[in-house]
Amino acid sequence: MKVRVHYLGFIQNMLKKREDEFELREGALLSDLLNKIAGIYGEPFKKEVYEPGLKDVKTGFVVTVNGVLIGQLHGVETRLNEGDSVILMTLMSGG
Repeated sequence: MKVRVHYLGFIQNMLKKREDEFELREGALLSDLLNKIAGIYGEPFKKEVYEPGLKDVKTGFVVTVNGVLIGQLHGVETRLNEGDSVILMTLMSGG
């Protein structure tokens, strides 16, 4: 199955791209997708966003699946489906 990932804010600048499309096995979880991304982009991604084996994305990042925050779903254990849209974005802060 194919899943599209959109990168916004800091992650977009870090990876120097706006989106990717990934082929995943049927029944894959969000953690499978994040592990795949970590395998491709390596240490920069692991350091800033998600280290394989962690149970959540790191502080400062928000992930949505089809526009719904993963905290309202099943976190990184959210099951993905064909055609899902995942967004990785930086939390905004200011003061």
